[in-house]
Amino acid sequence: MPAPENDQANPLLRIALVAPSLRYVGGQSVQADLLLANWQNDAAVEAKLIPIDPVFPLALKWVENVPFLRTLVREPFFIWSLSRGLRNADIAHIFSASYWSFLLAPAPAWIMARLLGVPTLIHYHSGEARDHLRRFHSARTVLQRANMLIVPSRYLLEVFREFQLRALVVPNIVDLSQFSFRNREPIRPHLICTRGFHPYYAIDVVVRAFAQVKQVYPEAQLDLIGGGPLERKIRGLVDHLKLRDVNFAGVAPHREVAKFYDRADIFINASWLDNMPVSILEAFASGTLVVSTAPEGIRHLVEHARTGLLSEPGNPRRLAENVIRLLRDPVASSRIARNAHEESTRYRWKEVREQWLGFYRSMAASDVASTKPMNTAC
Repeated sequence: MPAPENDQANPLLRIALVAPSLRYVGGQSVQADLLLANWQNDAAVEAKLIPIDPVFPLALKWVENVPFLRTLVREPFFIWSLSRGLRNADIAHIFSASYWSFLLAPAPAWIMARLLGVPTLIHYHSGEARDHLRRFHSARTVLQRANMLIVPSRYLLEVFREFQLRALVVPNIVDLSQFSFRNREPIRPHLICTRGFHPYYAIDVVVRAFAQVKQVYPEAQLDLIGGGPLERKIRGLVDHLKLRDVNFAGVAPHREVAKFYDRADIFINASWLDNMPVSILEAFASGTLVVSTAPEGIRHLVEHARTGLLSEPGNPRRLAENVIRLLRDPVASSRIARNAHEESTRYRWKEVREQWLGFYRSMAASDVASTKPMNTAC
């Protein structure tokens, strides 16, 4: 997207994005990739990626398949790439998760940027923030000393306030060009879930809810798009419940996920802990109706009966009832889909770009003491 004319009067900002690469598809890697893609050919910003998961040399490729060892071996390569990649940057835009991953990626990136005199922006995404900040005092120390904290949701904004951390909100991006809105007429019992097979996404609850929908609509289908450590357990549950028409499609490349939303009519999510899942925004953009549990983060994203239907976490019966409610009320479903699609436009690049650019320029113009190089003699 070309920059507006008034951008030409400002110097080009060199932004180093420290984030996971798309080698492992997830919310942070997708958002980092969208930022990189959208800053391409923009006269205001030159962005580059410093991956937290650098590719190993050929002689060490085998380490990729060994848990824990690959983390240990990768860290020196990551530190080396930081030392090179941050030297010519005006701002270090550091993506952050929680717990030990915070110590392995955002914390070293913050330290290296400080040593090199580069202002730091920590972009925190984890829905586990409250527990993380309560248990890891070191994380609070780093976050307090970053030049700027950005979160994608009001939920995380409120959590940070509980720990006296001042953050600002920039919402996640949805590439609307990838998704085509389609009004579902009639609505079919074709469900989709694009969450990973991890404990906090509760795919088992999705499967149990689908089993109840199947009792009312025998032709119902469920597409599970994703992977993770609990996949074998979920497959076992499907077999135990003797469910047919459950399609394990595996992890879909981000550029191809739109076709899965388009094929389905209802997006179902059962997470018990969440922040601002991009999958829900993608469903909004596609016209795929959203039925979800309502952990604290999602209540800030989905408005019950206006942009989706919500129920308490851990209850497959209520989740199934909301699916059936949509199937039985096409008028209300069509209204919800249109409202959700309108909501998705708030997350397009045109709006989000101006927020990022404003914060970048504010940081670049600030005379902050912590951006001055520290003594590196040690």
